[in-house]
This record gives sequence, structure tokens and C-alpha cells, in this order.
Amino acid sequence: MTEPAASRSGVGHLVEGFRRMAPLSLFVIVFGLAFGVAALQQGLSGLETLLMSGLVFAGAAQFATLELWDDSIPLVPLVAITLAINARHLLMGAAFYPHLRELPAGRRYASLILLSDANWAMAMSGGSPAARLGILVGGGLALWITWMIGTGLGVAFGSGIGEPERFGLDAIMGCFLLAMLVGDKRDPGVLLPWGAAAIAALAAMAWLPPHAHVIVGALAGGLVGLLLPPAAKERR
Repeated sequence: MTEPAASRSGVGHLVEGFRRMAPLSLFVIVFGLAFGVAALQQGLSGLETLLMSGLVFAGAAQFATLELWDDSIPLVPLVAITLAINARHLLMGAAFYPHLRELPAGRRYASLILLSDANWAMAMSGGSPAARLGILVGGGLALWITWMIGTGLGVAFGSGIGEPERFGLDAIMGCFLLAMLVGDKRDPGVLLPWGAAAIAALAAMAWLPPHAHVIVGALAGGLVGLLLPPAAKERR
């Protein structure tokens, strides 16, 4: 009787995580739509676009790689940019490890497949390890589904949008990242890394080869965050 009860509890936590993330995940549809349109404009087929969203599930990295997409794809810069943008997942996974350590290795790694900023932050907000895991997996599933719905809408209607910039679809990701900065705490623990990343990226755009600004900005922001005094980090 113990194992079925635990199983029902696990399913309940997953459903609760899905329910809690569902309202927020609706906004992801807009990002997915923008990506679908941008991918078609860049020359990807509808199937390639859907496969990228389904298998990669990393909006910022996917938008960044579109800038490199051409008849001849530079694999080394592509991999480097993806690693630079998604390196934060290493820290997120490490921070969440205490709530996963009791799981078998297979389940532990499988639970992180749908890891993203939103469901990680919600899962870290509190609760038992089982509840946190349910939020992480259930919330990640909600985000993935809406991301795929948005991408599908972009693929379905993107061919009819000749100039995405007329509707502001090319600016959605930039506006999202700007909102993260403006809405966050206004202290050195946040502003200094963002400022360093921005200055380094602008300098790289002016003096370094194309697309290097993404890597340079990410590395500069991460380095400044690492070197901040402990007091500034605690205020974050």
C-alpha cells in the first residue's frame, strides 16, 4: 500500500506544479510564435523548426543560433554560443541537487530535462522535496507544451508574415530580457554583471568577428558576478 500511495502523491505534486505554472506559461506562446516566424524567415523548414523547439527547448539559445544559420553552419561558434547562454543551468542544477539526491540516477537526470528559469525559480521557493520536484517537472511540462504551441503557430502563420519587424516580433526576446533587468533588484549584485555584459557585448560587436558579442557578453557578465564581494552577492 505504501508504494501506490507514494505514486499517487508524486502524480499529485506533478499536477500541482503544472497547475501553478500554467498561467505564467501562457506568455511563452508569444515567444514560441516569434521563434517560429524568425526560423522560417531564416530558411528553416517547419519540421526543422518544430524539432529544434521540441528537442532543444531553450528560447534564448535558439534565437541566438538563428543568427548563425546559413547554408554553411559554423559548428564551433554555434556550440560555444549555446554553452555560454545555457551555462547557468549548471548552477541551477547544482542548487537543486539537494532535493534530488535521494532519487535513482536515471530519474534524477530525467527530472532536469525540462529545467528552465521559471520552473526552477518556482520550485526553489519552498515546500517538501517531493513538492519541489513536482513543480520542477510539472511546471516544465507546462512550459514545454506552450512553447511548442507557440512554435507551431509561428510555423503555421509565419509564411504569411513577410516582415515580422512590422509587428514587433523581432524585438520580443530583447524586451523580455530588458524586463528581467528593469524588474529585478536595483543593487550592484544585479546591475554590475548586466552592465559589464552590455559593455563587453557592444565592444565585441564593434571590434570582434560577427556573433562573438554573445559569447563575450555572457563571459564578462559571469566573470563580474563571480568576482563581486560577498556582501553584494548576499543582497541579490
